[in-house]
Amino acid sequence: MDILTLVGLIFGVGALLLGQYMEGGQASALLNGPAAVIVMGGSMGAIMLQAPMPIFMRSLHVLGWIFRPPTLAADEAIEKLIAWSNIARKEGLLGLEAISESEPDAFARKGLQLLVDGSEPEVMRGILEVEVDAKEHHDMQAANIYASMGGYTPTIGIIGAVMGLIQVMNNLADPSQLGHGIAVAFVATIYGVGAANLLLIPIANKLKSIIHGQTQFRLMIIEGIVSIAEGENPRNIQTKLQGYLH
Repeated sequence: MDILTLVGLIFGVGALLLGQYMEGGQASALLNGPAAVIVMGGSMGAIMLQAPMPIFMRSLHVLGWIFRPPTLAADEAIEKLIAWSNIARKEGLLGLEAISESEPDAFARKGLQLLVDGSEPEVMRGILEVEVDAKEHHDMQAANIYASMGGYTPTIGIIGAVMGLIQVMNNLADPSQLGHGIAVAFVATIYGVGAANLLLIPIANKLKSIIHGQTQFRLMIIEGIVSIAEGENPRNIQTKLQGYLH
């Protein structure tokens, strides 16, 4: 679990509540149902209008990565690649056929199959890089859903504030209704700006960082498999791949 995500949430929300308390206010003053409906419902509607269904569903799937990012065991992957290189030097590329059938990682398995089939190194690189680019593009679109929501929520918060002020103007003759309208106006603004800057934009940036790490991991796999196809010395391959660890 990425403990930093949890700590960041606690710090961000806690700072707002602590500031409210230090100013003599109560946390309950920040709870407002109509403001939440306006901001969150309006933002969700806008993003549904913007995004195709596959991208929207993918964004829901990758959201869990901020707490449990996919495991990228780069050291273990390098060890496997070096082992495959040694097998290829001793037994030839066909010696990797049994390994290619049992390899659990789908991307590495595809690379091994291309290797066993005797594909040219640059052909292999081209095929695998197309898959990497396509997956990165798809996942980045999913991450951008949260960045887009981070752009919409402040504006919709302002819309909520204006709606609250309209309520105030409509009830100037009834002072008992003024407080509710003003509360909606200010709290909607807080919800919009707070959701954008404490949640949505940070979530988008963390997801982009995770996706970038996945891309680098797969590029390392490609480099290792292509180096095996080119018959490079296993020690040289190891030195080259360790550069990805930094």
